[in-house]
Amino acid sequence: MATINDEIARRRTFAIISHPDAGKTTLTEKLLLYGGAIHVAGAVKSNKIKKTATSDWMEIEKQRGISVATSVMGFDYGDYKINILDTPGHQDFAEDTYRTLTAVDSVIIVVDVAKGVEQQTRKLMEVCRMRNTPVIIFVNKLDREGRDPFDILDELEAELHIGVRPLSWPINIGAKFKGVYNIYEHSLDLFTPDKQKVTERVEIDDLSDERIDAAVGQADADKLREDLELIEGVYPEFDVQAYLDARVAPVFFGSALNTFGVKELLDCFVKIAPSPRPVEALEHTVRPDDPSFSGFVFKIHANMDPNHRSCIAFVKICSGRFERNAPYRHVRLGKTLKFSAPTAFMAQKKSIVDEAYPGDIVGIPDTGNFKIGDTVTGGEELHFRGLPSFSPEMFKYIENTDPMKSKQLDKGIQQLMDEGVAQLFVNQFNGRKIIGTVGQLQFEVIQYRLEHEYGASCRWEPLSLYKACWIESDDAEAMAAFKRRKHQFLALDREGRDVFLADSAYVLQMARTDFPDIRFHFSSEY
Repeated sequence: MATINDEIARRRTFAIISHPDAGKTTLTEKLLLYGGAIHVAGAVKSNKIKKTATSDWMEIEKQRGISVATSVMGFDYGDYKINILDTPGHQDFAEDTYRTLTAVDSVIIVVDVAKGVEQQTRKLMEVCRMRNTPVIIFVNKLDREGRDPFDILDELEAELHIGVRPLSWPINIGAKFKGVYNIYEHSLDLFTPDKQKVTERVEIDDLSDERIDAAVGQADADKLREDLELIEGVYPEFDVQAYLDARVAPVFFGSALNTFGVKELLDCFVKIAPSPRPVEALEHTVRPDDPSFSGFVFKIHANMDPNHRSCIAFVKICSGRFERNAPYRHVRLGKTLKFSAPTAFMAQKKSIVDEAYPGDIVGIPDTGNFKIGDTVTGGEELHFRGLPSFSPEMFKYIENTDPMKSKQLDKGIQQLMDEGVAQLFVNQFNGRKIIGTVGQLQFEVIQYRLEHEYGASCRWEPLSLYKACWIESDDAEAMAAFKRRKHQFLALDREGRDVFLADSAYVLQMARTDFPDIRFHFSSEY
């Protein structure tokens, strides 16, 4: 019988991140295709085919063709249990992605061969660097015209501040794309465009093998040998430890839409990617093989099933074995809870699980007990660190347009804020509700979901603010003086903490100068 250590060793929990439109959701689909989790891939872009991507299941995602919420999918591949978290690429939902990165052990970054490294990719890479998360890069869309692979490698190193090492190499790109040589496994994969099937593979013993010439032609075969010689000369031998230490990123090339180069990525990934790693708690470091169960909530999703107004808390298991119906301690509330219907996910499809292990993501039906960052344990007092809320950049007043539906509106705002989609502040001067987000698109999503999931209608009123900062001070008199002077600009967040609403950079600078005893924070985790 498998021990807990066997179960931990076979787990691979990772996020797929990228700039919007680089092909992240398509890559997720193809990984699921290999895992046998789905049998036909959804064409994410095409509106003619009404089958949308498995991981984009919210109504608004299907209409827009983008991902707005992180979705979780688990499947078995060979001896491995793989948990994929597909994240939104759109910067307006970056906060969801930042939090997701706290729940994974490694990351696959998707880069478009024509566009190279884009802004959102840089930001996400910073979060990976802060957490020393190992990264594999997949250069996508090789069947379209794009940039020279060597230029892309240089750009990856310069922009993402990490060493790179190609483990596969393309033979031409765009219209002349013929396939990829798998450096890691010494085989040649020949390209035939097909969204569902997998292409043929030729095992090669060494590069002088004549079958390469026969497969791709003399000129391309010669160029491939030259390129590979250059790679061996320029890049050091691939070192798995350097990858695990987040110093080097292996690079693969392919076309996710055409299911090409994906299997090479997956086969190498399961061998080299880390199994669940220790997690820092305030009290001590929690190791996956600690016998006692612990986990934290990194995401809450309202209305996974619109027929039941339920929320689901996503719990990342950090240590021990999770069992259905066992009594667990909710640390913040100091309560003991039992979970009778914990679920595992395949995007929106859920199945009840009886047990789960470190690295797994379990969905727990939530009736309002959970907040993002909550810890659940087998009894120990533990507090996990590192689930930030960032200061929003856009603000609007939210007003009810249907007085008969104010209850529905309040409940909707409450649940959507629990998800961490946006933040709610109540102005202490006039009692009005302010919603803060990191992007304009979130206002549209909130309005759409309030109407379609809660039957509540709202309108937005403009509000010109520069920043919302959390404030604290050890000097009660200084705080009281600050509140007297700035009472029109003060709000409370949902935890009842004081927030200063600065309407310009100048006002914020002056406040900091005039009140040296007050500390101003731009993320709520202080």
